[in-house]
Amino acid sequence: MIPEAAYAAHETLVAPGRAKPQIWRLVLGLGLIIVVTYGLNLGAIVALLRSNGSLSLADLVAGTTPLAMLFALANFVFMALGAGLAVRVLHNRPFLSLIGDPRLMGQQFMRVSLGMLGLFAVIFMLPPYDFGAPLVANLSWQRWMGFLPLSLLAVLVQVSAEELVFRGYLQQALAARFKNPIIWLLLPSALFGLAHYMPQEAGENAWLLCLWAMGFGVLMADLTARAGTLGPAIAVHFVNNLVALLIVASPSSLYGLALYLLPYEMSDVAQLRPWLLVDGVMMLVSWLVARLAIRR
Repeated sequence: MIPEAAYAAHETLVAPGRAKPQIWRLVLGLGLIIVVTYGLNLGAIVALLRSNGSLSLADLVAGTTPLAMLFALANFVFMALGAGLAVRVLHNRPFLSLIGDPRLMGQQFMRVSLGMLGLFAVIFMLPPYDFGAPLVANLSWQRWMGFLPLSLLAVLVQVSAEELVFRGYLQQALAARFKNPIIWLLLPSALFGLAHYMPQEAGENAWLLCLWAMGFGVLMADLTARAGTLGPAIAVHFVNNLVALLIVASPSSLYGLALYLLPYEMSDVAQLRPWLLVDGVMMLVSWLVARLAIRR
């Protein structure tokens, strides 16, 4: 068991929710988040398709072009809006209370981001220099650099929204109701993993990728509880997705802003599964780097 003192900072996030910790509020809140997210997302898709004849619904869903990918990532702002409405309407707490002290969050975000960037810089300098086969060029350097400012902002919106819902709203609401950390560590992480279940793109690898996402969720939940803000989790998630979406992406989907593509699909069992083990080790190392960065 993890010593209770290790999660003392978590109380800063949980305390505002203790006044209204009923599970029915959480269930309604999740429903509200889903309705707001998908409702506004659908409206935005319809509006964009009507105004831009060069895009198709398939492009927007798969994120196969830069514009489609920017749109897909930016639309996560609706998820954050849903979390804000849920926490205000059903729990009577300020939206910003989900993130913790803004100044501390910013400091932790910067320290962890720098640590993560240093880690990936070292990894990219070490052999092997590919993923079992030569990488496939996607965007030219000039076009990639031109999109980079918007790409970084869009990825930050996406990961921040996911952290606000899973390590913010859901984790904190469960912690306000249940003292046992196993509940508020594992349940949001399981839902986070299921949200990444993509059988059409990943085929037989879909459940393994789902389990990978669950493990990532547990580590981000632990970081959040230790830090007392969402800063470290957002930073780790941000750098991870920066690499996975902007540097080397999967050719299966969500590659519109990537500089390079992996030389195999997510459904390729023989090629992908060994790298999932490497990814698991990297995930643990990233968690350790973040923990060192937030030590006071």
